[in-house]
Amino acid sequence: MSAPLSQHLDDTDTLAGPLPALGMPGLLVMDVDSTLIDEEVIDELGEEAGVGDEIAAITARAMNGELDFRQALDERVALLRGMPAQIFDRVYERLHFTNGAHELIDTLHAHGWKVGVVSGGFHEIVDRLAVDAHLDYHIANRLSVDARSGMLTGEVVGDVVTKEVKLSRLRSWAQENDIARIQTVAVGDGANDLPMIGAAGLGIAFCAKPTVRTAAPHTIDERDLRKVLGFLQ
Repeated sequence: MSAPLSQHLDDTDTLAGPLPALGMPGLLVMDVDSTLIDEEVIDELGEEAGVGDEIAAITARAMNGELDFRQALDERVALLRGMPAQIFDRVYERLHFTNGAHELIDTLHAHGWKVGVVSGGFHEIVDRLAVDAHLDYHIANRLSVDARSGMLTGEVVGDVVTKEVKLSRLRSWAQENDIARIQTVAVGDGANDLPMIGAAGLGIAFCAKPTVRTAAPHTIDERDLRKVLGFLQ
């Protein structure tokens, strides 16, 4: 039987209790943009497409919870219509893993933990990050590319990674590995990360927007992911 994990958490629930133990199997789930990496990929794509200011303004409003995530995603992706798919190659070369990211992941793996990311960004980038960071799990959105022209259509294909999906993956990956809720960690910086941050045994707002910092049980205000290890017993 799988270890128990609460199935009855809403978007605002925060669970109190002992912190996860590094010496026991666990699960870390992180956001990608401005958490696993320093950049916001959609903003970088916007810069390449010449619509950087417009996209950055929408991103800022979405991260503060002023815009519905799906609406913000659709508006930003639409601005990329007509760009060649090779734009992902150019953007990937400019990305930087957050300080301490590899050390955090390697340390957790050495202690038998699983590490995954849940991203409102795009598989075309996140798939590569997952390989480079040796992640166990990853999920992201996928952009539509016209098969004939090789250009972005300005639309998202398939299911969108919403705050509900992020929470669901935290739960399902934990259950898959028989990991109890207390041994789960969620780290993110945006409003759509709050449900999983509130549901995890340890929830951390990482260099987050003010609304997220206020709502999260724990915060890290320095861009060093090794700080996560300091919370583990």
